[in-house]
Order: sequence, then C-alpha cells, then structure tokens
Amino acid sequence: MKVTPIEIEEYLKILEETPRTLAALTKDVDVVRLHNKPDKKFWSANDILAHLRSCADMWGNSIDAMLVEDNPTLPDVHPRQWIKETNYLQLPFRESFQAFVKQRERLLLTLKKSSFDDWSRGAVIGGRRHTVFTQARRMAKHEAEHCRQIEELLKPNHSAV
Repeated sequence: MKVTPIEIEEYLKILEETPRTLAALTKDVDVVRLHNKPDKKFWSANDILAHLRSCADMWGNSIDAMLVEDNPTLPDVHPRQWIKETNYLQLPFRESFQAFVKQRERLLLTLKKSSFDDWSRGAVIGGRRHTVFTQARRMAKHEAEHCRQIEELLKPNHSAV
C-alpha cells in the first residue's frame, strides 16, 4: 500500500480530534448517564470508552513494536479479549477518559516524530501484514465510528432501538 503525506496528516488529525470530540460530547453529562446502558445489548458511553482504550492498547502497542523491530510477528489479540485483562470497564468515566487522553498524547508524539518511511514499517499480526499507517488509520476510523455512537447514545431523547 502506497501512503501519501496527505493521508498521514488526515489520520493524525482524526486521532488528535478524538479526545476533544469525546470531551465535548460528555462535558456536561451526568456520571450516571455515562455509565447507563439503555438496554442489555447496548454499551454505555463508559463501555465504549473502555473499548476504545483496549483497542488503543492493542493497536498502539503494535505500532510501537513496528517502530522498534524489523517486521515482527505479533499475536492477534482481540481488544474484546484484552479488555478482560484490564479494569477499564470498572473505572469511572472521567478517570478512564484522562488515561485515554494521556495514552493518546503519547501515541501522537510517537507518530509525529516518525519519519515518512516509518509509516510503512510493518508487522505480521495474526498472519496478516499491517503497517504503522494501516494501524493508525484503523484506529482513527474505528474511533470516529464510536464517537458517533456516543453522540447518538447521549442525545437527550435517545432510546434503544
């Protein structure tokens, strides 16, 4: 996959925006509402944040490995499996959000100091080739989708469908 500097900037911008978007969406929302599940089959805003943190752990760690190792082979640990190893679902939303922000700052620092060539560094994860770029893009798109989900969930008259 050929990557362009414009694409890199596009996804860096989305990764930078995610914490601001989440902060804006949840700014004046009551803690009970952030943890409330509208229905057993739906996630709460806190569950979604915990999921985003778990994904950021997995995909961010793979980016780190790609940047320090030459073509590592990494296990394909699903974020839903990884979350069971954490306390993310039990943490209060605000505390978890602050940890997410710090994690994101570290990732952005890593990505921004990476050279253009570094974005093409790769790894084999679960038998498939990924690069720094594809993992960052994956994270950005995934987070944008979940931000829209939180926005919908926290609308004043939201009801589970």
